[in-house]
Amino acid sequence: MSLNDLRRSVDEIDDEILALLDRRATIAREIAQAKRDAHVATYDPEREREVLARLEAKGAGRFPREAIRAVYREVMSACLALQEPMKVAFLGPAGTFTHAAAREFFGLSVRYVETATIDGVFDAVRRGDVVHGVVPIENSTEGSVTAAVDGLMEGGVLIRREIVARVDQCLLSTAEGVTQIERVYSHPQALAQCRQWLGAHLATAQLVQTPSTSAAAREALADAAGAAIGGRLAADLYGLAVLRERIQDLSDNVTRFVMLGAEDAPRTGRDKTTLAFAVHNSAGALLRALQVFEERNISLTRIESRPSRQKAWDYVFLADLEGHRDDENVREAMDVLAARCPMLKNLGSYPVAPPA
Repeated sequence: MSLNDLRRSVDEIDDEILALLDRRATIAREIAQAKRDAHVATYDPEREREVLARLEAKGAGRFPREAIRAVYREVMSACLALQEPMKVAFLGPAGTFTHAAAREFFGLSVRYVETATIDGVFDAVRRGDVVHGVVPIENSTEGSVTAAVDGLMEGGVLIRREIVARVDQCLLSTAEGVTQIERVYSHPQALAQCRQWLGAHLATAQLVQTPSTSAAAREALADAAGAAIGGRLAADLYGLAVLRERIQDLSDNVTRFVMLGAEDAPRTGRDKTTLAFAVHNSAGALLRALQVFEERNISLTRIESRPSRQKAWDYVFLADLEGHRDDENVREAMDVLAARCPMLKNLGSYPVAPPA
């Protein structure tokens, strides 16, 4: 076949794809009406996750498998927008790693609401101004994100899903080279993740903390001798050059982001539960609490202590454990802990995210 013949074949296939997209959108509208008639929520994260996993596993011949999820993520996002406009809050402004994570969760067709702080995301979900929120909760280099943990502890919001995403920090600027940089702007977590590189390459530069990596990009855009630490999305959105890539101290730098909602997720068989609990101030109290998990063969994947914010030197413990609150062994453990501990709070059961 000639080049023109091949191009005509591609055009015909594209026309077929467009017709199928129209058919899919029509059915999506019918599904939306059926959900309204049954008083069922329009957005079903678990159904969406199952569809994406099935399509990715099935594959499409020579079409790259890793691209299938990205293509269908946007198809499903667009169909969801036809069913009912959905608002999602994230730590803004646009271009943050949290913004990128939110787009990974929901695609481009939902209505995104920027908030200036992580507390603002939680407040928007609690008030019902948005259906879901997205916040970072843990980084592999710097540990837990305090504001997100505190927001969960306040209650009224549960973890619905999680994703684990690579965080490659870049040096962004309008300057022509690193030698011209006198100030570096970024969120405290990003600055901490790059402290060794900054010490080696910009030891005399002033480090300026900002509310987010995107806010840092805005500062760098207005400062001829300034640079921001952030991601490529921020560089693209704000028109900054990438002077250096992957400047984080640990190459395997990943952040765990969570989707927040009024309800957690139903059981899938491969789940995680996040709990908060307090113990009485007595010898061996924490050990006895942890034995509740051991006796029921429940693996803890993370545990940390946090100030209770009730009185000085009073602490609570946060734990991630394998299993769903509806699993028999997890349910038994929670019942026992509720009887033994002065406080026990479920912060959400949700599907385990694949590694980044």
